[in-house]
Amino acid sequence: MNLFLNVVLNLATYVLILPVFAQSTVPVTLGSATSYGNNASVGKYANVRGFKMYYEVYGSGKPLLLIHGNGGSIENFKNQIPYFAKNYQVIAVDSRAQGKSIDTSDSLTYEMMADDFNVLLNQLKVDSCYVIGWSDGGIDGLLLAIRHPEKVKKLAITGANLWPDTSAIDADLFRSMVVSNDSLANVAQTPDVKAQKKLVSLMLRHPHISTQDLKMVRCPTLVIGGDHDVIPPKHTLTIAEAIPQAYLWILPNSGHSTLIFYKDLFNQIVSDFFKAPYRKIKGMAKMN
Repeated sequence: MNLFLNVVLNLATYVLILPVFAQSTVPVTLGSATSYGNNASVGKYANVRGFKMYYEVYGSGKPLLLIHGNGGSIENFKNQIPYFAKNYQVIAVDSRAQGKSIDTSDSLTYEMMADDFNVLLNQLKVDSCYVIGWSDGGIDGLLLAIRHPEKVKKLAITGANLWPDTSAIDADLFRSMVVSNDSLANVAQTPDVKAQKKLVSLMLRHPHISTQDLKMVRCPTLVIGGDHDVIPPKHTLTIAEAIPQAYLWILPNSGHSTLIFYKDLFNQIVSDFFKAPYRKIKGMAKMN
C-alpha cells in the first residue's frame, strides 16, 4: 500500500503517471552509490510459479528477506539494504506483478505472493530466514509465517492490515481507492491499466486474515506502525495482541512510511529485535 498512497489520493495524477508507474520501479535517488532494485551486477531472475521473479542479494550471514508494499520495489529498502547487509545475507525481492517481476495473469492475492517467496527461498536453498515486510509486504510476511512457518525465524512488519475495510484502513484512503478502481474501469484497458487495476483490486478485496489465523504465527514478531498511520494504531494493536510472541512498537509523529522517515531508528530497533531472544513479560514482572 505504501507507494499507492500518493497515487490513489490524486486520481488525475494517478492516470497521468500510469504508464511510467507500471513499467518501472521507483526512480533511484541521484547520487546513490548503488542502484538498489536496478543493480545489474547482482540482479537475477528466478522462475517462480509461472513468472520470473526479480531479486538482488547483498552481504553474507543469516538470510534476511525484504518484502516491499503495493506497487513498490526493491528500491524502497535503499535505507535498509546497506545497513543489514553488514551482518546478514539480504535477499531483496520485487513481488509478483511489481517492479521487475512482470506477471500478466489476471489473478493476484497475498497468498499467491507468500507462496512465491517460499518457492524462491527453496530455490536459494534457504531453510529459514528473518523477514522485514512493509505495508502489503507485512501482509505477505504474516502469510508466509502462517502458510510456511518453518521458513520464518523472526518477523518484523510495519503498516500491515488484516482485512480490507475502514476498520483497518483510513476511511479517506479507502474511498479514494474505490474511486480509482471505478475510474480505471472506464479508461482504455492497456496492459499498464490492467496491471494497476490488479494492484488496486488487491487492496480493495484482500487480505482476509483472522485473529485466529495469527495464532498460527510461531515466530517472534515485531509489529510496527505510526501513530498517524493509514493503518489505525488500534488495528495494529489487534495484530500484536493476536500473535503469541509479539512486541508492539508505535512510532510517535509518524505516518505509514516508518522505515523511510525514521530509517536510523527503525534499522536499530529491528536489528536489536533480531539479535535478542524473545522475552515474555508475565505477572508482577509487568511492574518493572
